[in-house]
Amino acid sequence: MRLQVLGCDGGIGDPLRTCALLVNDHVLLDAGTGLGELPLQKLTEIDHVFITHAHADHIANVPLLIDAVMARRVRPVIIHATEETLRILKEHIFNWSVWPDFTQLPSPESPSMRFSQLKLGETIDVKGCRITPIPAKHTIPTVGFHLECDGTSVAYCGDTTSCDSLWSTLNGKENIRCLIIETAFDDAKRRLAERTGHLCPEILAAELEKFQQTPEIYISHMKPGLADTIMREVKQTVRGRSPQKLTRGQLLEF
Repeated sequence: MRLQVLGCDGGIGDPLRTCALLVNDHVLLDAGTGLGELPLQKLTEIDHVFITHAHADHIANVPLLIDAVMARRVRPVIIHATEETLRILKEHIFNWSVWPDFTQLPSPESPSMRFSQLKLGETIDVKGCRITPIPAKHTIPTVGFHLECDGTSVAYCGDTTSCDSLWSTLNGKENIRCLIIETAFDDAKRRLAERTGHLCPEILAAELEKFQQTPEIYISHMKPGLADTIMREVKQTVRGRSPQKLTRGQLLEF
């Protein structure tokens, strides 16, 4: 499994880019501003986009992706998301006011984009990579993803706050080599983290106590200007593990 980090930050301001992770060249997890780092040819090779939830930092470049590649592809890009997330995309983005409805262009019979509804726990097989939506908890309906390929697996949590069902699900998975999990705020902003459905180092440490496996752990979605403080507090607070900062341009191979 090859995972290229195009963006993993909780905001923008050079060099920050929001969440977009490319898996094996053809699958995208979230489509934040980091997606713009790819050249056009690489964008054209993306066949499937899996969206955790409908907040702008995770969907910002979905419309621009389809617009960029529609004349260069013969098959539609498939957008995978839960029923609620698809509803938001249809009503508020691809509504002919904010952006054209690419499920109807160039024609309804030959669209540039197709929606595919995800259900929690149901696995999608994409070219030998098995992708399963897993529980997460945020201010709007959201999921994470468990990816399994060639006997190894990775968990990507997107945005989440404290969520017991996430850990009970992951504890039932095998061979998790890597966990990517957000920590948006430092501990001084714990109340803000709780109100907005995010983690801070103290909450992250308590959550990881529920996790029975010991994979590599990468911290993502840190808000602009807070990364150094967050990582210092994570290293002080999380015991028995060695969390690392996820960085744009990083290549993870398992």
